[in-house]
Amino acid sequence: MNPAITQIRSLYAFAVRIASSLESPFLLFIRLYWGWQLATNGWAKLHNLSRVTDYFTSLGVPAPGPTAAFVSSVELVFGILLAIGLLSRFAGLVLTIDMANAYVFGDRPALLSILSDPDKFTAATPYTTLCAVLVILIFGPGKYALDTYLLRRYPYPKL
Repeated sequence: MNPAITQIRSLYAFAVRIASSLESPFLLFIRLYWGWQLATNGWAKLHNLSRVTDYFTSLGVPAPGPTAAFVSSVELVFGILLAIGLLSRFAGLVLTIDMANAYVFGDRPALLSILSDPDKFTAATPYTTLCAVLVILIFGPGKYALDTYLLRRYPYPKL
């Protein structure tokens, strides 16, 4: 084989190993940062439910009082689970639904502009959180998570 091609292949393999070694620290950072953000946001909402209820009423959310309490609790509990890496993919799913509803009820024009004006869609408040929880939902929590520790300690039974 050509020595130049061999050199390029070995450099590429080296770059892949480096990038792969950053996967778990990156997932840890996402989980810790966005889990903390969601948990503190949920905590703040729980301590000011009347304001959240008024906001949900203005958006036309069904049953704004109970919905405000539910959404606030979901963000608090699942934000904590996301941060510690416990039930991470389930937390990612629940929080993805939460952020999708934030788009539907809180910023519908941005949601509807996903194809016609992507800048408006990406500038909406739920966008970055939605992306973060989708990353965890799709790729999992990484090596540094309680999920990973528990699966090593108590593996799935062989079928």
